[in-house]
Amino acid sequence: MRLTGRCVSIVSIDEIDTKELWSLIYGESDPAWKKWDAPYFPLEFVDYPDYISHLKERFERDGDVQSLAAIVTTDGELIGTVSYYWEHRPSWWLEMGIVIYQPAFWNGGFGTEALTLWGSHLFASMPLVRIGLTTWSGNQRMIRCAEKLGMQMEARIRKVRLYNGVFYDSIRMGILREEWEQIHGLRATPLQDSLLRQ
Repeated sequence: MRLTGRCVSIVSIDEIDTKELWSLIYGESDPAWKKWDAPYFPLEFVDYPDYISHLKERFERDGDVQSLAAIVTTDGELIGTVSYYWEHRPSWWLEMGIVIYQPAFWNGGFGTEALTLWGSHLFASMPLVRIGLTTWSGNQRMIRCAEKLGMQMEARIRKVRLYNGVFYDSIRMGILREEWEQIHGLRATPLQDSLLRQ
């Protein structure tokens, strides 16, 4: 898989150096990216062999559409990952996410472009009715990124995320297929059309 944009591409994990990805995640004891990516959940160190084993298990249960992919710049630099997970697969309730591990690539539109490519890929690959994104009120950059994609705030669960002695809200954003199509231009395949009508 390779989804190419102006600044970044989304590529399959097997196309990158997984040791480099592991190092971006676990190479520092207190990485800057973790202060924004659900910092109320501790980052537990995983050694490289176990990390590869977890990736293999994840891809074996994914099915046809891999749930994790890498973000690389046009120069080929690995900067992050995009992902998805199922809230409730029988009703096609899917949430997507992103982590840009390198602070030098924050605030430059890289994340917005990566999520645009990823969201279009997910809608084109599966008969999804909606895509969601969950974050927290302390991550205003992520909220703005979701809004740029056309997502709406669908829920604010107040004061349920405790970080550094402060309670934050959990934020749920979402966008429907027809809204994505209107903003980003996407057409369902005939198979998806038939599944969506069921």
